[in-house]
Amino acid sequence: MNSTGGPQVLVRDTFATAFAKNFVLVGVWLSLSYINVTVVATFFSNQTFYEDPRYILFIHMVINDAVQLTVTTSLFVVSYIYYSINVSICTVFILVAVFTTRNTPVNLAAMAIERYIAVCNPLRHAQICTVRRTHLLIGLIWLISVVPDITDLFITLATEPISFFYTSVFCLRQNVFKDPVLLYKQQVFDGMYFSLVFFTLVYTYLRVLFAARAMSTEKTSAQRARNTILLHGVQLLMCMLSYVSPSVLVVLSIIFPRYILEMRYTNYLIVYILPRFLSPIIYGVRDQKFRKYLRRSFVIAQCKVKRRVDNQEEEIKVDP
Repeated sequence: MNSTGGPQVLVRDTFATAFAKNFVLVGVWLSLSYINVTVVATFFSNQTFYEDPRYILFIHMVINDAVQLTVTTSLFVVSYIYYSINVSICTVFILVAVFTTRNTPVNLAAMAIERYIAVCNPLRHAQICTVRRTHLLIGLIWLISVVPDITDLFITLATEPISFFYTSVFCLRQNVFKDPVLLYKQQVFDGMYFSLVFFTLVYTYLRVLFAARAMSTEKTSAQRARNTILLHGVQLLMCMLSYVSPSVLVVLSIIFPRYILEMRYTNYLIVYILPRFLSPIIYGVRDQKFRKYLRRSFVIAQCKVKRRVDNQEEEIKVDP
């Protein structure tokens, strides 16, 4: 659907184009889901990670990103099948997607602070970063992410008639939370969140950088922490695209109205899918400790598959 200030014009892809887009998207989602499930299974099958706040925060972000991807991919596919869906169902989709999207940068800030404490204050790291405090921090992350946007629901419930929630709309945030004040509130909170997270990452990166230069020992550990925080910064910048892209899409839709669907699809892949590749890479591949257990999980999975295939072949040979 394309709205350019006048009457809304229905714009839909051909069946072949819609099938190709959804096939690619679902394929990417399945690949990422396999990676995320393997990472999560590796974490929960090795108790050594349970007591490390670093990996607890990491697995929280992986699960959060997996939920975000599943919800947004489901919404994308459903929008092609039904186009318009019930407002109540759409509201649930949007709120879960928004909550989990907000969680990621705040979680990145928490992980950067944990690395900063580990490098710059190692003697008090175990005392400050306990498992209990990490779980409380995760609860605080969810509180910070949920409160600003759950108020949008309450305002909409107060301003819209109940019948509105029984109607069907094309599931976009602006089609459900229509009060213009909510848009300005969203922009203010987005600016506050990402400014705070951005300065947190810059501060921790610089402190770790200076610590790495000053240390005569453990330079390798400090440099790894510095590189990890730098990757967090790259991931944050990619996440920040989700707050710039709506304005860019509005401008591009006015300039190139015929390509609005292609621009939305490309925007979704770049802004929402691509940053989710980084989480497993930062810890699942770069981190030596986690990589060792991850490789072991792959080997065990391959052995199970091979054993199952061998058993099936033996059953076929036995049966005439």
